[in-house]
Amino acid sequence: MSVEAVAILGGTGEQGLGLAYRFALAGRPVRIGSRKQDRALEAMRDVAAKVPGADVSGHENAAAVRATRGGIVILSVPFEHMAGTIKSVKDELVAGSVLVSMGVPLASAIGDVASRVIGVSQGSCAEMCEALAPDGVPVISAFQNVAAHRLLDLPHPVECDVIVSGAKEPRARVMALCGDIPGTRAIDGGPLYNARYVEQLTALLIGINIRLKKPEGVGFRLTYL
Repeated sequence: MSVEAVAILGGTGEQGLGLAYRFALAGRPVRIGSRKQDRALEAMRDVAAKVPGADVSGHENAAAVRATRGGIVILSVPFEHMAGTIKSVKDELVAGSVLVSMGVPLASAIGDVASRVIGVSQGSCAEMCEALAPDGVPVISAFQNVAAHRLLDLPHPVECDVIVSGAKEPRARVMALCGDIPGTRAIDGGPLYNARYVEQLTALLIGINIRLKKPEGVGFRLTYL
């Protein structure tokens, strides 16, 4: 059975690059996207060096989506770049595509601290993405609370639950990605509007990291499941 390819837009940042490492190590085809192709190619070479034999390529964002036509597209860009990134790839998002929002409306986007969030008229970053995505392309919320440093630390599992919210069938496709990341566990987060609560947890975790001096990032587990 073929493994579904994943495009990671913003795959040159730490969190996106960490996901690229983990998916490539699991044998999943990875298409790294960036606003600048040279940065995507640099990230591609980084992944290929860390994961010999990886099926990985680097592209400008729209080309990365095109390379996974009808596949999973992960938005691993800061909140302030979400709308522009979706606009730049909108024509490449076709039937069968799933758009994954990792974004969090952190107050750092307006010069405030990252341990707070700002209001979004749609209720969450994920719901904003849904409003911007083409008709028929579902948006799923996932991976906001997984620390970048933990993803980049390939010898060790990532001890964190991943709450995945959105429509049922595409939600299941995204939940399956957690099987590629040792230590993570996909939690069915229900409808997309629940993303607003998950996104706020990210700001809480950032504040905990600061207060407890945990630059590598803490995770969280839901018990009794």
